[in-house]
Amino acid sequence: MDPLDIELPVVDIAATGKKIDDLRKEAGLSVRDIQEVMGFTTPMAIYKWIWGKSMPKVDNLVILSALFNTSLDDIVVYY
Repeated sequence: MDPLDIELPVVDIAATGKKIDDLRKEAGLSVRDIQEVMGFTTPMAIYKWIWGKSMPKVDNLVILSALFNTSLDDIVVYY
């Protein structure tokens, strides 16, 4: 099999945002709680993730996985 012939996954940003919000709620965390842990001055970046407008950087995904006690694969949704 030629490695260039593989089907590459595509990140679903909107579904990932919904997943982040669902995991946040399951963990009993507010957006402000996550803002504090991340050290952000405003919660806007987190809302952009939740709304599917942007993706967290890898280091922020690692922090989220620790907060939610889950793996990166359980946060990022792709098809």
